[in-house]
Formats: sequence, C-alpha cells, structure tokens
Amino acid sequence: MQIAKVRGTVVSTYKEPSLTGVKFLLVQLMDDEGNPLPDYEVAADNVGAGVDEWVLVSRGSAARRFQGGSDRPVDALVIGIIDTISVGRQFIYSKREQDR
Repeated sequence: MQIAKVRGTVVSTYKEPSLTGVKFLLVQLMDDEGNPLPDYEVAADNVGAGVDEWVLVSRGSAARRFQGGSDRPVDALVIGIIDTISVGRQFIYSKREQDR
C-alpha cells in the first residue's frame, strides 16, 4: 500500500465494460514524511474518497483483490481514507487539522 492525496477526478465516457460505474481519482503519491512526490496515478475508488483527502492506495495485482475485482483491469485502487498518520510522537497528517 502507498499513501496518496486525491488531487482530482478522471471522467471517462467510454471505457472497458467491466469498469462501468467505477469512479476514478487522480492521486499524488506521498513520501514517508508527508511530502508530495512528483508521481501521479489514476486509481479506482472503492471507498468514496474526495478531493484533498489522504488515502491508502493498493497497487498491482493486490488492487484486484476486492469483491468483483478479479475481472476488472485495475492497477491501483483506493482502499481507505486516512484519519491520522504518526511516526513515534510526531504527527505527519491529521484529517481534523485539514478540515479546519
């Protein structure tokens, strides 16, 4: 899994039929200190994440290991919305702080 921040949405009118109804997000990967990396990725959203939320992204074959996912051509999947990240006693991210 990797930490990422939702930067936007991706709309696709025409797509593989097995992806009908799937919401796509543009996510920016984050480093272990909470700084954005230059890498962006399109990820299917399985949890209803929104723009500016920090999320957990599963990648590769693990991204297809959800109910109904084995037949979908998905390489990245948002599997969780992050509330807090801390290392030792230092907070890297808190959703509460972002909502203020």
